[in-house]
Amino acid sequence: MSFTQEDTHAINTIRVLAADTVFKSNSGHPGAPMGCAPMAHLLFSRFMNYNPKNPKWANRDRFVLSNGHACALQYILLHLMGYPTTMDDLKNFRQLGSNTPGHPECHMTQGIEVTTGPLGQGFANAVGLAIGEAHMAATFNKPGFELFNNYTFMITGDGCLQEGVSSEAASLAGHLQLGKLIALYDDNHISIDGDTEVSFTEDVVKRFEAYGWHVLVVKDGNNDLEGLAHAIEEAKKVTDKPTLIKVFTTIGFGSMMQGTEKVHGSPLKADDIVQLKKAMGFNPEEHFAVPQSTYDLFHAKGAKGAALNQEWDALLAKYTAEYPELGAEVKRRLAKELPEDWAKALPRFTPADKAIATRKLSESVLNKVADILPELMIGSADLTGSNLTRWKTAVDFQPENSGIGNYSGRYLRYGVREHGMAAIMNGLDAYGGIIPAGATFLNFISYASGAVRLSALSGHRVIYIMTHDSIGLGEDGPTHQPIETMAMIRATPEIVDLRPADGNETSGAYLFAISAKHRPSVLALTRQDLPQLEGSSVEKTLHGGYVLQEVQGADVTLVGTGSEVSLCVDAAKLLAEKGIKARIVSMPSTTLFDEQSHEYKASVLIDGVPAVSVEAMTTFGWNRYAHETLGIDTFGASGPFKEVYRHFGLVPDIVADKVQKIVEFYKKEGSVPSLVRKYFH
Repeated sequence: MSFTQEDTHAINTIRVLAADTVFKSNSGHPGAPMGCAPMAHLLFSRFMNYNPKNPKWANRDRFVLSNGHACALQYILLHLMGYPTTMDDLKNFRQLGSNTPGHPECHMTQGIEVTTGPLGQGFANAVGLAIGEAHMAATFNKPGFELFNNYTFMITGDGCLQEGVSSEAASLAGHLQLGKLIALYDDNHISIDGDTEVSFTEDVVKRFEAYGWHVLVVKDGNNDLEGLAHAIEEAKKVTDKPTLIKVFTTIGFGSMMQGTEKVHGSPLKADDIVQLKKAMGFNPEEHFAVPQSTYDLFHAKGAKGAALNQEWDALLAKYTAEYPELGAEVKRRLAKELPEDWAKALPRFTPADKAIATRKLSESVLNKVADILPELMIGSADLTGSNLTRWKTAVDFQPENSGIGNYSGRYLRYGVREHGMAAIMNGLDAYGGIIPAGATFLNFISYASGAVRLSALSGHRVIYIMTHDSIGLGEDGPTHQPIETMAMIRATPEIVDLRPADGNETSGAYLFAISAKHRPSVLALTRQDLPQLEGSSVEKTLHGGYVLQEVQGADVTLVGTGSEVSLCVDAAKLLAEKGIKARIVSMPSTTLFDEQSHEYKASVLIDGVPAVSVEAMTTFGWNRYAHETLGIDTFGASGPFKEVYRHFGLVPDIVADKVQKIVEFYKKEGSVPSLVRKYFH
């Protein structure tokens, strides 16, 4: 592969633009963009297939900037390639309302595949994108019809490789033999604290070789374009291993402060930018200058991508003619549409049906819908037998040569890698055509919270199937019993909490989670059996909260969620014996309830009647839905679950006694504050 002076000028253009962009905003990270400019230039001018006029072309090569603080690099490239990132956008870098935020956000900027910034997340997202390609290719490709054959490229850095999430994802990627995943490791030997010799001295090459990766080294990433190009070409030849290309670079290349932490997270000084521009052949009096030859170089590559996109569209049309059902399936899945009437398969229950744990009810749902919804890719973090997530006809997603599955399989064995699982699922959703779901115990979603938060921020349809959701798991004790966990989930914007009380609500939870195209959901499911409730409803679950049992002249409203709804039902019976009328509200999702109309919420949490919430978790947050809260504000305890529930006072007789005193208190007070009639509502 040959290079000209135009390549050098384009690389220097990226470096100078990075300095200008960060300087104007007086905020950002110029060093990594300047050091990574050669490898990024090569990727986008020589190797990657993309179409700026159609950023969502299904078979485009994917690019992830895992070290998202270097996002000035990505925005500059998007501008040069012809994506709708304008020069004004670069000038408004990191400004309120701009399309160039402080870290890459896929819901804001066209051409950004995944939201990165928290280090290591993008690495794991890239693994998910590569799994997505492998699965879609194995599912749909036919001889003469390679619909899906794109590569996933990423640039990653020292910080990313120190984060545990990248280690989890890298280990799984090596096991899965993801040959179309290529990572360029920007080894500039600098972190915020200074030289990486202070904290990061491991042999990364040996580590990744141990993971099962193909590893290459480029000793001069600042100047050796031939070496970089040769490494990428060699990486593409290895089809049974992901590749890590370790590229030695100089952070802030060209700056007077190059090679130091001083160019990592602060703008270059004005005099430094002047000397940089002079050294790289630019007029120091000009700002945000781009030679036409640089635009021409990248626009030519974009035009080739547009032509490839047209060829792909024609290929899909021919494919659809020859394989009409598969062609329709591809189009449906890429459009995020669901099969007509799929929800009719969801199980429904009556009070005559036996008591069943909601994790077991979840298994029933998956067995009913998994074959109807082939886009579902489900997995577990080494808890399949406890989470009950593997349906009867499932085939594992594994390399063909493993003998235990294939790439068309839809069940993912994530191993004990909760954080990696969540971040990989974000990548799977970003790829398109796939609805990822992953499982562990609810308490261990805390391991994954960094990626879960990005599911919500990015609008990924990811389904978190979290079992063993309370002190009801019993003997495993407080290390495994979630207390504060649901409060954290409920406090996270855009994510939907779903804690079903019985079979109908479990089906309703899946109805929402699968139908929500741009929101993640957390299903909190019990280990212990729960009765099927009179008045429960699949459809009412979508309201977040609803009246399960109404009574005239109510003295109190009991608000329960999950396993505590049946506890409220039993407590209400004891209260009735004392002449106290209790209406019962089931609240499977506070998030969905908050999104209902004022009138609806007022019909559920009625004025003039004290409301008491009951949940075997923290009472934090329940003051929005109840005047008094019964729960647990300490850690749990180890023991048989029924004894643990009694220990914490969450049994019908104790709850009934407490509620009786609450009713007496409010009668003595003479008034009950409204829960819904507030200014901001």
